[in-house]
Amino acid sequence: MAVKIRLRRMGAKKTPFYRVVVADSRYPRNGRFIEEVGTYNPLTDPAEIKIDGEAVKKWIANGAQPTDTVKALLKKSNIID
Repeated sequence: MAVKIRLRRMGAKKTPFYRVVVADSRYPRNGRFIEEVGTYNPLTDPAEIKIDGEAVKKWIANGAQPTDTVKALLKKSNIID
């Protein structure tokens, strides 16, 4: 099972809000997920990033791969190098 840490789009049309979730890569973008580990709101200035660092590190240690966008958010939050 290929596990990814990725964004799940929420919010209304033209007002995106994202949840950072751990999901099987075969599931749809907004479909089933294993665990929610944070949120990302790009509409605020500056963008609001709330991520549970302990949970993310646990999942990465267990083999989960963050997507490119999530990897950038984790670097901005100083969770990974």
